[in-house]
Amino acid sequence: MNILVTGGAGFIGSNICDVYLAQGHDVIVLDNLSNSSGEFINKGCKFYKNDIYLDNIEYIFKENKIDVINHQAAQIDLRDSIVDPVKDLRINIEGSLNLLQLAEKYKVKKFIFASSGGAAYGEQVQFPASEDHIIQPLSPYGISKTTIEKYLFFYKNYYNINYIILRYANIFGERQGNSGEGGVVSVFMKNIITDKISYINGDGTNTRDYVYVKDVADANFKALDCNVSDFFNISTGTETSANLLVELIKKVTGTDSKFVHRETIKGEQKRSCLDNNKANIILGWKPVFKLEDGLKNTYQWFKSFNAR
Repeated sequence: MNILVTGGAGFIGSNICDVYLAQGHDVIVLDNLSNSSGEFINKGCKFYKNDIYLDNIEYIFKENKIDVINHQAAQIDLRDSIVDPVKDLRINIEGSLNLLQLAEKYKVKKFIFASSGGAAYGEQVQFPASEDHIIQPLSPYGISKTTIEKYLFFYKNYYNINYIILRYANIFGERQGNSGEGGVVSVFMKNIITDKISYINGDGTNTRDYVYVKDVADANFKALDCNVSDFFNISTGTETSANLLVELIKKVTGTDSKFVHRETIKGEQKRSCLDNNKANIILGWKPVFKLEDGLKNTYQWFKSFNAR
């Protein structure tokens, strides 16, 4: 298949591209390189540098018979979305709608969308949160993700574009930058390597569901063959506190770097944990990497990358 991966130069997108190429698919990458220098783009991909919300990306669809759009590109910083919600709307809503309009015009068969479980469910009332948890986003970023989920339902019913929505937990791993809440792992790793202080927000009892990027890439691969249009949590189903995360990082890095507590950041979720049972049953997906193993792989990658 010909697969267009938006954001394919970035952390998650580039890992997905590697898997698609390894399975024999042709991959086209669309990325404006705002979150990447482009060094992670697999040489087997065809690359276009552009923004998803600009009308002039239609030429990509004219030049390539695209079967599937895998939409990873986004304004990904929750806090930035609060500061500048108009920018968030332009990129995450208008940009996604631009792709959907082109998908309809050029008869794209499937649209895979990177959504967010934590941002969609807000302060959870159920642990772990299943897909039928109440949607109560606490930020423009979360609002934009859930808005596109509704648009995908519309495009399926009106234009018969099949979709898979993947509601990510907190993703970490090789090639990660500092943006998004999952970016805390990469921040800590970089601070350890460069001998800097790391900061823990609040008392460290806040929890997240950390899922390794290689597992996430596998979920995107399995989404290609799924014949239903539906949404799935991509998660481990396990809560990990910031304090426990720090202890695991110290263990896998073999260091005793300095971690300092600071004030809680306003608007941060206290707890987040997503149920992945639906993805297991329908997609045939479940995470295979333990958190400690994923952290070990991530640290080794950051060490070798920093030494270049």
